[in-house]
Amino acid sequence: MLSYIQHLFAEVGLWTALGVTLVAGLMRGFAGFGSAMLMAPIFAILFGSAEMVVTVVAIELVVSLQLFPQVRAHADWKTLAPMSIAACLAMPLGVWALASVDKGTIVTAVSAVIVAFVVMMWSGWRYRGRRSAAIGATVGAVSGAMMATTSVGGPPVLLYLLSGNDPPAVNRANIVTYYFLTQFLLIVIVLATGVAGWDALARAIVLFPVMIAGAYAGGKLFHGVGSERLYRNVALAILFATGLFGLLRNFLVS
Repeated sequence: MLSYIQHLFAEVGLWTALGVTLVAGLMRGFAGFGSAMLMAPIFAILFGSAEMVVTVVAIELVVSLQLFPQVRAHADWKTLAPMSIAACLAMPLGVWALASVDKGTIVTAVSAVIVAFVVMMWSGWRYRGRRSAAIGATVGAVSGAMMATTSVGGPPVLLYLLSGNDPPAVNRANIVTYYFLTQFLLIVIVLATGVAGWDALARAIVLFPVMIAGAYAGGKLFHGVGSERLYRNVALAILFATGLFGLLRNFLVS
């Protein structure tokens, strides 16, 4: 079993992946977001872009499965339905891009998305336009294609859902439910098309307990200590550094 795990990660990749997953779990525990965005660019470098998508999305899917029963009563299905359907319909296009585009381009793209998302969050920018089924479907389609190509489909959905005046319980429920409705299908599509192998899923099984441990520790260590804004800014700073590394990695390692 140990030799199989070493095969899954390779020597340096194992410890790096464990460390990144632990930090991602801590972020999930104290800030509530950002775990996928932290793991995606680094896992793409370690394991390849297609393997990264399955590993990251599988880890996030288990978290969604845990949270969905707690939040489903608060979900706004009128908003979620067109968004989720459009996301699922756009996923094959994203998988095609995942299979066609080289790893370096994927890492650069996901890193750019992360940096742009952090800058918008820091600036306080919010979507001010109206919300409708057509706009929600457009957001979902962009998110679905991004999720399939980079595993990071959250930014457009987060920025759109958080633009309204919904209470925090509804926002949380909508975000969790959206991922619950879309992540399983993405894993099925990527594995069924042969773009990524089953090793990527096995890797997620190995890493998931580390994610849970990190999330538990993050919640215990940081809950009720300091301000929510501080935790959010720490998480955003970590994401910004990760995204910047992905963008500048060719210069940093040369």
